[in-house]
Amino acid sequence: MSNATSKRLQSYELTLRDLQDQDVGKLHQLSVGVGWPHRPDDWRMLLKLGKGFAGCDKIGRIIGSAMWFPMGEDFATIGMVITSPQLQALGGGRWLMNHVMQQCHGRRLQVNVPRAAYRLYESLGFRPVAVVHQHQGGAIDPGEVPVPADARLRPLEAADLADICRLDQSAFGADRAAILAELLTRSDGTVLERDGQVAGFALCRRFGRGHVVGPVVARDTDDAMALTTPHVARHAGSFLRVDTVQSENGYTEFLSRCGMPEFDRVTTMSLNPKAESDSGFHTFALASHTLG
Repeated sequence: MSNATSKRLQSYELTLRDLQDQDVGKLHQLSVGVGWPHRPDDWRMLLKLGKGFAGCDKIGRIIGSAMWFPMGEDFATIGMVITSPQLQALGGGRWLMNHVMQQCHGRRLQVNVPRAAYRLYESLGFRPVAVVHQHQGGAIDPGEVPVPADARLRPLEAADLADICRLDQSAFGADRAAILAELLTRSDGTVLERDGQVAGFALCRRFGRGHVVGPVVARDTDDAMALTTPHVARHAGSFLRVDTVQSENGYTEFLSRCGMPEFDRVTTMSLNPKAESDSGFHTFALASHTLG
């Protein structure tokens, strides 16, 4: 992989630099230009949690970005890989990705890939492992969804952080403690308890056009629906989004009943994945395409 920090792409001379907090405005313009819903505050959170590069033209405009988000010592997700429309066919995305992958050397990597970028990531060695279904729309209160008889549903509290980190790691397979700690400062949450122990959780926060529910970690579909329902009810009549890899159970049917039909889908791709183990808990909704 080339580590050059400047590159000529036909008529474009690009230079590479680290992303900085003051880039939020330019990054927001970049994402708006490709139709992504991220608000400036969404970018601020990602810059706080991750690392990345900006590709700049000769007058300093950001016309490409790529980020990575460390989770523990051996894993990272990749996201916010954006090139302006005029660069999409000129290799700008590959150049940015080469630099990200050099920084992430030795880590397992995961990225959620739209159709247009599939061939790029495949050529870099990534392989498909799942499909993410993006459900969104005007939320409809589903009415009373029963809480399993052996469980209790309650609001999430700051003191629950250690327990939800433990559950999340068992379901997701990587240490996202720092990410969850940040999400908790921005989210409302629900917790499911069994025998006094946290047995599932769901977070909901502002994002894009409205709110997003995720992550949702639960043992089964009934638990996941019980955890999600209060957030749907709270935001009934407004825009709500849930990204899920669950497609063969009742969770996606539940989301559609709640006014959130499938809008789009992306492919989760991994580089150097490890064998999955069944902990008994599953990620029913992602934190985001970028954070997994």
